[in-house]
Amino acid sequence: MKDIIDELEKRRDNARLGGGQVRIDSQHAKGKLTARERIELLMDENSFEEFDMYVEHRCTEFGMEKTKVPGDGVVTGWGTINGRVVYVFAKDFTVMGGSLSQSHARKITKIQDLALRNRAPIIGVFDAGGARIQEGVDALGGYGEVFARNVLSSGVIPQISVIMGPCAGGDVYSPAMTDFIFMVKDTSYMFVTGPDVVKTVTNETVTAEELGGAKVHTTKSSIADRAYENDVEALLQMRRLMDFLPSNNKAGVPELPTGDSPDRVDTSLDTLIPDNPNKPYDMKELILKIVDEADFFEIQEAYAKNIITGFARMEGRTVGIVANQPMVLAGVLDSDASRKASRFVRFCDCFEIPIVTLVDVPGFLPGTAQEYGGLIKHGAKLLFAFTQATVPKVTVITRKAYGGAYDVMSSKHIGGDVNYAWPTAEIAVMGAKGAAEILYRSELSDPVKIKARIDEYQSRFANPFVAAERGYIDEVITPSATRKRVCRALNMLRTKQVETPWKKHDNIPL
Repeated sequence: MKDIIDELEKRRDNARLGGGQVRIDSQHAKGKLTARERIELLMDENSFEEFDMYVEHRCTEFGMEKTKVPGDGVVTGWGTINGRVVYVFAKDFTVMGGSLSQSHARKITKIQDLALRNRAPIIGVFDAGGARIQEGVDALGGYGEVFARNVLSSGVIPQISVIMGPCAGGDVYSPAMTDFIFMVKDTSYMFVTGPDVVKTVTNETVTAEELGGAKVHTTKSSIADRAYENDVEALLQMRRLMDFLPSNNKAGVPELPTGDSPDRVDTSLDTLIPDNPNKPYDMKELILKIVDEADFFEIQEAYAKNIITGFARMEGRTVGIVANQPMVLAGVLDSDASRKASRFVRFCDCFEIPIVTLVDVPGFLPGTAQEYGGLIKHGAKLLFAFTQATVPKVTVITRKAYGGAYDVMSSKHIGGDVNYAWPTAEIAVMGAKGAAEILYRSELSDPVKIKARIDEYQSRFANPFVAAERGYIDEVITPSATRKRVCRALNMLRTKQVETPWKKHDNIPL
């Protein structure tokens, strides 16, 4: 029996070495951890149970029968993160560059199936060069099997992708269909075709970093949700993120103990809004002052900064935050901000995460660039997402809520459950100056008269009370009491249920 156990340990040690010590050292020299080191950091200590450690590819083409390595370039299994079950697969770059074979794909799909059947989140760690060319269509078929499960799992369990090295060709589409993508600065990149192919086809000379690095995908393409300095920071932040997310679409949001009283009042909020209506203020200050322990996990913080999205807790329970940011483009809604927020709202609705919306929006961004870029449809995505969402929705208008953007930002008219306004709120079709100049065009030549008209419009509409008189605003609240009022509203809405007409699925304006 001892000989058998010794043989088992020898096989395990061999599998854990992956592509061998030389390649492990090469991985470390690039500032990257190995697949197993990443899983060890990600999971609770000693909780990881590895599956399919001994699986090898079955390809015999191009001399591949001589290059078999146990595990075949991906480490798969399950463990716990802060005590909750999570499934994981991590591509092993030390084994044939982490390339995907049929056996490699089957290891991933086995874990995907387990995650879906057991209704637990799945995290994929990507560091690979794409399909294994020697396997041809078998590799392509493996990708298709993985993609199909991504779609099947969407909206049922959280799917997280962490890009920690190259992610190219077919490898990029699986992350693209997951809920969130995170990258590591300087060592990770994503693209469909690499710099060499780009040079051949389009004659563009571009580096891998310029083509698909973390900066590109967090600031320009919006493919990635955040980027971190190194592997360790990325993995620790994934542990933090998982504390905000439900295990599945029926589990309900996690509830963590907190010493932050729901009745806490912050008098500094009473002076947050500047006297000058055109002067910006930082909406993140409001967010941090009303959520539990100033703990806010921002999503896509480097992209479309005129709107803020992210997760926080109120009374220990996860909420999604959507907020206009007056510090950037005055908080205006444009195509990028609309797409960013609508994607986030739909995620929250999938997983029964209540949404708190903080509004200070002067309207939609005008101009040919926006109109040619499809602002109408992109803006409609956010309108569609908020209207469709059946989770508890609490809205607070802090200052401007002008035009169609007022409607779009979770207004009462599209299903907002509880809609509050600060006394500083201005709810109108547009700003007083623009409105007066349209209504009293004939008086534009007289500065005194037009000034009086602007003041008249300002006093009539630059406040929340017209909307409150009509029941569109449920209550005008003092800013310092915002946390208390939002917490109470969310508590009241815990048992909310909505019945909608049967449909196969909707047809969101993509």
